[in-house]
Amino acid sequence: MSDKMNVESFNLDHTKVKAPYVRLADVKTGEHGDTIHKYDMRICQPNQDHMEMPGLHSLEHLMAEMSRNHTDKVVDISPMGCQTGFYWAMLNHDDYDGVLELVEKTLKDVLEASEVPACNEMQCGWAASHSLEGAKQIARGFLAKRDEWSQVFA
Repeated sequence: MSDKMNVESFNLDHTKVKAPYVRLADVKTGEHGDTIHKYDMRICQPNQDHMEMPGLHSLEHLMAEMSRNHTDKVVDISPMGCQTGFYWAMLNHDDYDGVLELVEKTLKDVLEASEVPACNEMQCGWAASHSLEGAKQIARGFLAKRDEWSQVFA
């Protein structure tokens, strides 16, 4: 691959990364100086494993709601279409260790959850596709490898 593509993750060699990890994927600066830091939270090894959609969907809902109990810097938490991880967009937050701490706190909250927030037809576009236990299983697995999160490449 010689031509640089517009999407940062399309320029990442997915055969060389080693999940699980959290990496700073991109930084955008607005015209007034605000910055968006996009973090790649890779849960599954690309092209070898993926999250099942009901658990992924519930984990998205849980992290989106619960992360904001710890900070007002979260802009968005978005699942990757390949179902291997999530992107965390943070406003004016370039503290990598702080992001790791935020992810850890949020996933620990997920393990304590008794229900998936906004898991109904009024608040969710596919309310039938959820699994609290699936979300907890994903969170438990990622937390179990906490000491690996800073190492992106094998």
